[in-house]
Amino acid sequence: MPEEESSLKQRTIKNAFWSIGDQFANQGIQFILQIILARLLLPEHFGMIGMILVFILISNIIIDSGFSQALIREQKVSQADYSTVFYFNLLVSFLLYSVLYVMAPFISEFFKEEQLIPILRVLSLSLIINALSIIQRTILIKEINFKAQTKINIISGILSGILAIVLAVSGFGVWSLVVKTISLQFFQSILLWFYNDWKPTFEFKLESFNKMFGFGSKLMIAGLISIIYSNIYYVVIGKLYSVSQLGYYTNSVKFTEAASLSITAALQRVTYPVLSTIQDEEERLRYGFRKIIRISAFVNFPLMVGLAAIASPLVSLLFGEKWMPMVIYFQLLCIAGMLYPLHAIDLNILQVKGKASLFLHLIIARKVILTLLIIGAVWLKLGITGLIVVVIIQSYIEFFINSYFAGKQISYSMFEHIKDLSFIYLMAIMMGIVVYFVGFLTPEHATLQLIIQIVVGAVVYIGISKIIKSQELDFLLNTLSTIWTRMSRKKRREIVKM
Repeated sequence: MPEEESSLKQRTIKNAFWSIGDQFANQGIQFILQIILARLLLPEHFGMIGMILVFILISNIIIDSGFSQALIREQKVSQADYSTVFYFNLLVSFLLYSVLYVMAPFISEFFKEEQLIPILRVLSLSLIINALSIIQRTILIKEINFKAQTKINIISGILSGILAIVLAVSGFGVWSLVVKTISLQFFQSILLWFYNDWKPTFEFKLESFNKMFGFGSKLMIAGLISIIYSNIYYVVIGKLYSVSQLGYYTNSVKFTEAASLSITAALQRVTYPVLSTIQDEEERLRYGFRKIIRISAFVNFPLMVGLAAIASPLVSLLFGEKWMPMVIYFQLLCIAGMLYPLHAIDLNILQVKGKASLFLHLIIARKVILTLLIIGAVWLKLGITGLIVVVIIQSYIEFFINSYFAGKQISYSMFEHIKDLSFIYLMAIMMGIVVYFVGFLTPEHATLQLIIQIVVGAVVYIGISKIIKSQELDFLLNTLSTIWTRMSRKKRREIVKM
């Protein structure tokens, strides 16, 4: 392997370790908090937060306006560039807070929930807090410094979680979830400023703004469309069904995100800046992309299929019997979540290649298809389950579209995509079927059933991988061995110094 390629591999492995560690530590903390709060609170409390979540997410996309991605992609960024984007983010955050404050009564009336007025007005403060630290976070990502981000997210998650639990135990209900969100943003913002030496200067240059906005605006529109459609179910379910049913769906989404989107976000954060550095080297880019695609599938496919297979005892054990109606929602979302990391990596290629217009057009085309599917599901009165099946159909449609157009940029066809992933997909499905039916043969004791199913799943998947001599398994084992060796050496050096 050439020296440069080896260096890229080591750099990617090192930062992927911290990025994945960050995502799993952060999501792990949030997951534990979700379990504790789900036992302390009611499904309708989560449902009310779900009703207004889309408005907060849309606002954050507008505040960023794609500038963070534009800054990451730029090889050379000046102080004026950073300062210009910082002041723009801050100004827009104040404007959007004002808009949501005024719109709160109308949103409350739409969902027929009076409590949403104060909840939305308080929760919207997180927009301003978040805007204060977008540049600090962007700089850490650009520098591929995921170690600092890991520490920030872990500390913030723990502190905000403690606050939320105390409030939930004290009987504050839905407000414990509101405080959890705002305090998380607050602690993250404080720590990002502490870990990052960058400070804004009093300058705003139109030249910098126009340069960034030309690329970022298209990503902003694409991001808006993605956020609206990925959260449209909160609006549809909140409007057509009960707040409790929305609570079951909301918790299912959070549960799924703790697994699939952790991997997706980690890979996206690492691959985008790393692949950007070799955007003009076609062979290395294609090699790196293909490797990342297969590794992510090898990890995520069995994870999501396995979670779907053990969903019933898992939900019973973690959340309790009052949350059992969410099992089918969670299982279906896991099947859709199998492909999420692949979507992110494919779209990263379009951004790396500067194809912002194509990126936007693909987003629009896919969401038009989703709109038609949702209208069909509602018209046929398929219920919430039918709506979630639409998510699965859409996920596979997106895979074919993304792989085709992303592959064209690096001479890696959709059929090569499918060929590289097909056997991994089949291994995961085979493992899931075995694990699911093992559940019927085990005692009706949630903990024991889970242990047996997980062990069987791991043995089956790793066993098949060993038999076919999977390169992905060897790569992961070698990577873990390398990381363990480095950690051991570091520990020995620390002992010697003492």
